[in-house]
Amino acid sequence: MARHDASDLAIRLGRNAEAVCRHYLSNGRRQGRYWMVGDVRNTPGRSMFVRLSGPASGAGAAGHWTDAATAEYGDLLDVIREALGFVDFKDVAEEARRFLSLPHPEPEKTRTPTGRAPGITVGSPEASRRLFAMSQPIGGTLVETYFRNRGITALHGTASLRFHPRCYYRPDEHSPTEIWPAMVASVTDLAGRQTGAHRTWLSPDGSGKAPVETPRRAMGDLLGHAVRFGVAGRVLAAGEGIETVLSPRQVLPHMPMLAALSAAHLAACQFPATLRRLYVLRDRDPAGDGARDSLIARATSVGIEAIAVSPVAGDFNEDLRRRGVDALRAALKEQLHPEDVARFMER
Repeated sequence: MARHDASDLAIRLGRNAEAVCRHYLSNGRRQGRYWMVGDVRNTPGRSMFVRLSGPASGAGAAGHWTDAATAEYGDLLDVIREALGFVDFKDVAEEARRFLSLPHPEPEKTRTPTGRAPGITVGSPEASRRLFAMSQPIGGTLVETYFRNRGITALHGTASLRFHPRCYYRPDEHSPTEIWPAMVASVTDLAGRQTGAHRTWLSPDGSGKAPVETPRRAMGDLLGHAVRFGVAGRVLAAGEGIETVLSPRQVLPHMPMLAALSAAHLAACQFPATLRRLYVLRDRDPAGDGARDSLIARATSVGIEAIAVSPVAGDFNEDLRRRGVDALRAALKEQLHPEDVARFMER
């Protein structure tokens, strides 16, 4: 009886997922089809994501959540339990019924900014596609200079990256708009459709990132999608940042890779149907450890061999810059399957 009651309540809460999140996870915010927050106890942050839409039950159901930092997961009943510190299910169920009996406002809709075409909203997939189309290939641009300063010189297969010489940057809604050069990355789904874009604003000489508060920002629909380098087959390597992923490609030039752009997004990245072995390029920090554990668990559960690959320093770009390409090659060789060393590693 309790199990049936729990299932019914979870489904009903899932139909009102955004209202539940706004009430019990008030320190988070909506991002596309997800609610992002620090953890199930309503800590500010972005490592936990809650699905706001989806089927009533099963995989991908509305209200299901995952914390990339801890590998925890659950439904909205768990959110209520943790938010209010309940121990007994009867207390959780009573609170859920009380909440469901309350009137709730309609979910907030994205407003169309003044002066923009109808249907093109700030941060929308349509806006991200327009930005990418307006940008140019990175050959001979500041993006190449930026990568050289990060030790990255092999830029084959990087059509997902472009350069915009005058990309708008606004610190916040109350500040004037600035203009900086930027690297623009296309975020795509498994079918190759662009769903978003990621911008890295650069200094005018390409020596590093622009001296702004948040030099990296994303727009569009990102969760589950990625910036892709090469076409995934049976083998794929996945990491967080673009520079982190392009660093191993200096010695693994033919291995398909993707950059998920954050630990939370790495934990949620989708698997190609052909995938049989996944290398997780971890960052050495708590969020990176959580993303690694969550992604490996998900991959293993669907029959994909998952292998964590660790840097010596904080991330693989730091390894490349501090230790050099030969040391990076040697470190990766020890961690890859021998078959993939023979197939993908440049000698």
